[in-house]
Amino acid sequence: MKLKDRIAIITGATSGIGEASALLFAAEGARVTVTGRDEARGRNVVAAIATAGGTAIFVKADVRLAGDCERVVAETLRAFGGRLDILFNNAGVYHPHNAIECTEDEWDATIDSSLKGAWLMAKCSLPTMIAQRRGVIINQASGWGIQGGDQAVAYCAAKGGLVVMTKAMAIDHGKQGIRVNCLCPGDVETPMLAAEAEARGLDYSDYMLGAANRPLGRVGTPLELAQAALFLACDDSSFMTGAALVVDGGGIAG
Repeated sequence: MKLKDRIAIITGATSGIGEASALLFAAEGARVTVTGRDEARGRNVVAAIATAGGTAIFVKADVRLAGDCERVVAETLRAFGGRLDILFNNAGVYHPHNAIECTEDEWDATIDSSLKGAWLMAKCSLPTMIAQRRGVIINQASGWGIQGGDQAVAYCAAKGGLVVMTKAMAIDHGKQGIRVNCLCPGDVETPMLAAEAEARGLDYSDYMLGAANRPLGRVGTPLELAQAALFLACDDSSFMTGAALVVDGGGIAG
């Protein structure tokens, strides 16, 4: 087991990549705190982990709120013996608009959920990791955080910020035993992708045909991204920090 006896927090873990990562991390031996705003879905993820023989708790939280982030970490430490080994900042939202169309509320929601939320969760988690002299933080960025994309001004800003924030945190905390990397997916078949197609006024099946434009000719699966997150979380990536791992079927390359 790659994560035997490790303690992990995964934000936005009630669906998609976060859910797949929670299930996989637990299967690999981690005890997992599942967080998100949808309590019913969160408890379903915890139940699925328990059914598979794993250990998890659900903490309802909104990572845009400092108090919620503090509570997630406190409840994790209380439930799992005062340790915290892995933080996967996966939470985020997407609004498909350019700079003119994007509203201030949409801008704030996007930046706060992805960028501010990752910073707040790291701020709350780092003291424990530093005391342990060991910890891993994974920030969910995007290929569009590296090269940009259409109709996604706030999303690109948030994800681009995450890429560079990851590097800054890696520099600041490497000597304290903390590794910080980010994961940069392309399109992945999650509820967010279906919502994006709807927001753009496209039929989902037609939208998926756009995957033929990338070298591997398809979108990714949540499990494929969870496996990449597992690699960053475990000792297989022990000499990696400050890296942006692109997992996008060749989208950026193409």
